[in-house]
Amino acid sequence: MVSVTELLPLSWNQGFLRAFDQGDEAGPFGPRYIIVCGWRLTGPVDPAVLQEALDEVVARHEALRTEVVRSGDGHQVVHPPCPVRLTVHELPGDDRDRRAEELLNDAEAEPFPTKELPLIRAVLGRFDDDDAVLGLVAHHTAADEWSMQLIMRDLAYGYAVRTGHRPSPLPEVLQYRDYVDWERAGAGQDDGERSLAYWRDNLRGAQFAGTRTDHLRSAGVPKTTAWRRFTFPNTVTVAVKDIVKETRSSPFMVLLAAYVVYVGRREGTRDVVVPSFSSGRGPARFHDTVGSFFNFLPFRVNLEDCRSFKDVIASTRQACVGAYAHDLPFAQILGVAPELMSSVTRDDHAVVAFQVFKSPLGGDRGSAGAFEYSVFRRRQVSQWDGGDVPDGAMWHLEIDSSGDIVGSFAFNTNLYGQQTVGGMVGDFGELLKRLTADLHGPLEL
Repeated sequence: MVSVTELLPLSWNQGFLRAFDQGDEAGPFGPRYIIVCGWRLTGPVDPAVLQEALDEVVARHEALRTEVVRSGDGHQVVHPPCPVRLTVHELPGDDRDRRAEELLNDAEAEPFPTKELPLIRAVLGRFDDDDAVLGLVAHHTAADEWSMQLIMRDLAYGYAVRTGHRPSPLPEVLQYRDYVDWERAGAGQDDGERSLAYWRDNLRGAQFAGTRTDHLRSAGVPKTTAWRRFTFPNTVTVAVKDIVKETRSSPFMVLLAAYVVYVGRREGTRDVVVPSFSSGRGPARFHDTVGSFFNFLPFRVNLEDCRSFKDVIASTRQACVGAYAHDLPFAQILGVAPELMSSVTRDDHAVVAFQVFKSPLGGDRGSAGAFEYSVFRRRQVSQWDGGDVPDGAMWHLEIDSSGDIVGSFAFNTNLYGQQTVGGMVGDFGELLKRLTADLHGPLEL
């Protein structure tokens, strides 16, 4: 049993997650609230050296050995470094991409209690001496997707050094506690007041566009979180990129605009408020810090005066610029917009978040001395029991190296059925094709 070294206050994000706390067996502090990322490795890999490099990453980043205590006002407990659990599997046979996906799915389905420190595990699947897949599994209270890229970068550095190579030195890192100190000190108090005023005005009378569910919450249907994986073809990506240039937007803005139209049609509303995420990291000095930083942000788009998809993109772009310029912890936003969540607390509705992810580090591939690594993004094997979404569902889209849009729809099975989710994915994909093919045509709502 490791000994306790320090007690620290919670971040705003950790405090927000406590609102969804369902005990040790469910919710964001349960054993299913995990994040998994995979990399293909080309070249020889020594598991013993990999173990040493993993352990060094845990020593470097406190968040991976920090326990969140939820009793009372809540606090964090930092523990000393301890070994990472590394599991090695031999994976002979054909269709290696599918076998790699199945390995990652199996790792994601395995419970990860927060009492089991450190809050990161690794699984290495070897096809032969020069081809392998590495899966990193972390509890989401300790790491976000940005953090997973940092962990892989630091792991590759440690491995390279131990095998006689001389990679560029890693940057000095601040710890998650430093971020919490900055946050709790009321960083940018004047800016904070201006941002609160922005949200108070922007969200007046607003409610999230709750999505109707198949099952009532009160029905007591057992919950897992399933992941429906899919791809949208390269032709859609080409159209999105052309629209990005014409409208001076971003892929996220264009895809979000299409989703706003989809939600408006599905739910019969022209005042659409969709939740998404920001990195939540604040100043650049925290960009190399591992931790749970992501922040829930509402994007409000009014379709009333939109006559074309280009109009929707313009309104969405304005909503995005305003939201990111006034990024605040979601708990603070709720303080000035208390009705925002009311629609999704109904027994037959849930909140569905929308996310388009792009690695901030350009770290899709790299070298660890003896082997090269590249991120494994194109996961297409759906699973019935994966990493938890605390309540509702979440879209996750990403443009991969082939140009396809690779996506997943994570959903609580006590709320949605597979047939409904399959229909949602298909309907959104078809709408996205039509909207991006006719930017200036009349908009049907």
